[in-house]
Amino acid sequence: MKCTGKIYRVLIAAAVCVVLASGCKGPEKVVSAYEEENYNKDIYRGPLFAENLCTATTDIIPEGGVDPSTVGSAGLFDVNRQTVDYACRIHERAYPASTTKIMTALVAIKNGDLSATVTVSPYADASNFASDEKTCGIKGGDQLTLSDLMHGLMLESGNDAAVAIAVHIAGSTEAFSQMMNEEAQRLMATNTHFVNSNGLHDENHYTTAYDLYLIFNECIKHQEFVDIINTKEYTATITANSGAVRQENWAQTNFYAAGKAEAPTAATVIGGKTGTTDQAGNCLILLNKTPDESPYISIVMGAATKELLYQDMTALINGIPANE
Repeated sequence: MKCTGKIYRVLIAAAVCVVLASGCKGPEKVVSAYEEENYNKDIYRGPLFAENLCTATTDIIPEGGVDPSTVGSAGLFDVNRQTVDYACRIHERAYPASTTKIMTALVAIKNGDLSATVTVSPYADASNFASDEKTCGIKGGDQLTLSDLMHGLMLESGNDAAVAIAVHIAGSTEAFSQMMNEEAQRLMATNTHFVNSNGLHDENHYTTAYDLYLIFNECIKHQEFVDIINTKEYTATITANSGAVRQENWAQTNFYAAGKAEAPTAATVIGGKTGTTDQAGNCLILLNKTPDESPYISIVMGAATKELLYQDMTALINGIPANE
């Protein structure tokens, strides 16, 4: 460690003081003892940020693994052992589509009260979204809990729910996007930039498979998040501006939960987030647990079709080594 300027002078002064106080001892021995006592402490070394994370700088494609030509990027991360078991272009920029909503959920959990009642902003009215943009059917002035909105966000993938959450937490979608970017920086997801809370396409809204792992890995530290993604169906009770009460039913969009894809055999799918736009292709991030409860995060981005997405995701999860 090199010391310059004021820090250097302080250390020299301290060493001199020790010499003077020590009487006739040689200054070399006293300074050596001072350095040995003070430089070999954790305050100088500090813990490494990535010491509890899975890291990989190059592709890791085991024999018989997912065919790299069928995905934009993909990764399989052993959470407990902090190892990457499969990596294909995980550091290349990609559009996240609705997998964005894992960050929306994380920021909401960290900054909101899930039991709080939210009055839906007019900006979040479902009528503001195109017919092919997924919504929960909420309307401006509706009242429901933040927990309700979180279920609509993660299960139904409601773009309206994402906007309602953003305005409730930050006052505006722009301010919430800034919070998302600050959280991404804190997690060292440095190849990520968000401009909205729902993942609707924008050239300046991007991430990588590895950054999504970093974000999702933080998400699953919160039991509220795990409980939500592990819920197959949810019924929200909503009070309209008029006082009328109605119910909305929301269900997971991933094909495993919906029974549209055969489940993997090497691990149980707990839940996660889908995402699809023309520019992003088909994306999916999942939390999985092996029979001994070991957690794995699996990610496939940029698959050309839903069929390929689930084919590759199943192959990825079934690539988890036996007896792990």
